[in-house]
Amino acid sequence: MCLALQAPQAAAGVVLAERGRVESVVVTSVDDGRAAGGRHARYLCSVTDRDGVPLTIRIWRGCGQETRPGDALAVVYDPEGRVPPRGVTTEGHGPLRDLAPWGAALIAATVTAVVRSYRLPAFLHGPR
Repeated sequence: MCLALQAPQAAAGVVLAERGRVESVVVTSVDDGRAAGGRHARYLCSVTDRDGVPLTIRIWRGCGQETRPGDALAVVYDPEGRVPPRGVTTEGHGPLRDLAPWGAALIAATVTAVVRSYRLPAFLHGPR
């Protein structure tokens, strides 16, 4: 289930990695995620593109406590408009990184289920 929930985000990341274009945007406001009832501080930046048109989504990657209105952020967007834009991070990992632990857990659970369901011959269990 968790793998299925992560897959759409990973797919969007793959699309942006393959055909995405990086553009500089201007921060118009910064909101602290705790103000909206969240436990952890995830900062959300409202931004406008280079023509002054506001983006319909708020950016959290690259938006932090030090970010102020008027700052520039790098955003990667799909020129075909099929996935929403995202802030660019400097972490240097691929878009499928978040799926790896869930994929490994799925493989481990499958192997465990197969091994546990396999019936060993009676002579391996010893005398009764």
